[in-house]
Amino acid sequence: MTAPALRQKGFTLIEMMIVVIVIGILAAIALPAYQDYVRKARRADAMDSLMYIQNLQEKWRANNSTYSSSLNGIGFVGTTSVDGYYGLGVTVNGGVGFTVTATAQGAQASDSDCTPMTLTISADNPRGLKGPDGCWSN
Repeated sequence: MTAPALRQKGFTLIEMMIVVIVIGILAAIALPAYQDYVRKARRADAMDSLMYIQNLQEKWRANNSTYSSSLNGIGFVGTTSVDGYYGLGVTVNGGVGFTVTATAQGAQASDSDCTPMTLTISADNPRGLKGPDGCWSN
């Protein structure tokens, strides 16, 4: 009688290398797309803060004859957005308008396409001018 042939179990080195290469290719494709998605999602932090400041400015102007040149003056505490991805500032344009600016910082600073984000309100355009183009889309 002859002994039965032993069957090897497991993966060969070639099979393992192919799996590693495939995973590497998938990661190389997915990671930049994910990072772009995260940058775009974080822009909502700036948009929320800019529109909140707009509401505070309008409330301030209803009780005063002009807009406030200070975030603290209108009741906004601090100089960063709610989640901290943007630094915020406000400038008054001749008392009849204002511009709120959100500048990316920290992990969001790599979003060079949309920094700074601005919202400009004036007597000529009470709905506001939002910039840069394409950064305020849903």
